Amino acid sequence: MKRRRRSSALWLGLGLAALSVALYAALYETRPGRFEDIFFYTFLDVAFIPVNVLIVGLLINGLLAMREKERKLDKLNMVIGAFFSEVGTGLLGRLARFDGSLGEVRGSLVPVAEWTARDYAAAKRLLARRDPGVDSRAGDLAELKAFLVPRRAFMLGMLQNPNLLEHETFTDLLWAATHLAEELAFRADLGGLQGPDLDHLSVDMARALSLLLAEWLDYMCHLQETYPYLFSLAVRTNPLNPEAGTLACGPPSMV
Repeated sequence: MKRRRRSSALWLGLGLAALSVALYAALYETRPGRFEDIFFYTFLDVAFIPVNVLIVGLLINGLLAMREKERKLDKLNMVIGAFFSEVGTGLLGRLARFDGSLGEVRGSLVPVAEWTARDYAAAKRLLARRDPGVDSRAGDLAELKAFLVPRRAFMLGMLQNPNLLEHETFTDLLWAATHLAEELAFRADLGGLQGPDLDHLSVDMARALSLLLAEWLDYMCHLQETYPYLFSLAVRTNPLNPEAGTLACGPPSMV
């Protein structure tokens, strides 16, 4: 198939070159005394080629690439929105209950309508400097398992989306959440776990929570800029805000 395409392109190129030669020959036959003019205008056309490449190759293609990137970003944000609607918001509220040190920075992680890009950037820097104090002994692992394990197939399905290849941090979040679901599913009796198992789960939960918080801030910033009505709902059901509603952290519901 590739050989046929190359052969077709080669013949097309040869045909166009032959046509150009034929046209120049016909022009010379009709204007035998104007060879210098023909050469001048031919050279002028050749001299314009770099400008043509600049306009078509860089400017127009750049605009098309920008539009394509925006289109992919819109699709990606739709995927991320589906994740937070089905898994992310509820998981964030549940994992936060296991983090005893979250209260120290909780006030800096509650976006409001007055937040700007600087506020989100400051919140992400705060998260990057912070070590999560997650302890799997501090909450109800069985409830976390009941919420997360049934949604494992949903997250694995999202990993098959080719648009996620350009968003490594969100892919890392999906893998971390999926791995945590697998660890919980593997342990039938969560009430009888020993120290090493609990410590291992604490590490997995801390990893998932750190990635989730960073992506959640990006998602909130996107909602505030693009969908103010969805941002308003997300603020009113913020799982990190003790004064917000309990919708996001209520009993799990499967759609």
